[in-house]
Amino acid sequence: MAHPAHGLPAIPVALSSASVYPLAVHDAFALAQDLGYDGVEVMVTNNSVSQSPDQLNVLSERYEMPILAIHAPTLLLTQQVWGKAWTKIELSAAMAAEVGARTVVTHPPFRWQTGYAEEFPEGIARVAAEYGVEIAVENMYPWKVRGREAKAYLPHWNPVPEPYERITWDFSHAAIAGMDSYEEMRALGDRLAHVHLTDGTPNGKDEHLLPGQGQQRCAEALEHLAGAAWDGVVAVEVSTRRARGAGEREEWLAETLRFARSHLRH
Repeated sequence: MAHPAHGLPAIPVALSSASVYPLAVHDAFALAQDLGYDGVEVMVTNNSVSQSPDQLNVLSERYEMPILAIHAPTLLLTQQVWGKAWTKIELSAAMAAEVGARTVVTHPPFRWQTGYAEEFPEGIARVAAEYGVEIAVENMYPWKVRGREAKAYLPHWNPVPEPYERITWDFSHAAIAGMDSYEEMRALGDRLAHVHLTDGTPNGKDEHLLPGQGQQRCAEALEHLAGAAWDGVVAVEVSTRRARGAGEREEWLAETLRFARSHLRH
């Protein structure tokens, strides 16, 4: 069965631009094409290209790589991008619609974003409907200060119990939180919209390891998605910052793509 948006496999494997950091957005498109990925997830940062639908469409056409998701600038490190919280969501949804991406990934509100947090479930549903996209809230993890949990998100770092229609699942975040991704993804059912394929260990660090290098049941989770005829996108979001040059970065990203496809039965 083909993915309806672009004639892709039933479960496309995208390369997140976060996986090539600190390289530029165009490097993500070039690597995705070279390695045979099905598309790209663009994380919006202070990089001007990541904020421009026109420039992203040019890259998509040049490299023949569809943009399958937009990651809104809702990280702590991107708080200055696109100003106010709702502006970030609105512009991300508008850009997703303009570049043909079905999914917008966003983090839960931070605790200091009180007004935004109170309106968040209804607000993202409204924006999603307005732009014809889905907004999938990502699972995060508890922050700890001097060994004690600090409340960083409102109402919580775990989006599963909240009234969000669509969820993005990240294996590295689950590892920090001590959650079993395989069981959580099975329980989410149709609420699961998008997956960040990576791995991690419960050591308190957001490691974004290659799948198989941590303790999450990545292979079983992907096999479950394939067996369940899931229709979302698996986006590779691994850290390659410690790669020794371009060759090793490409090797890691190729290895992760092979892992994904082998367990998705492509």
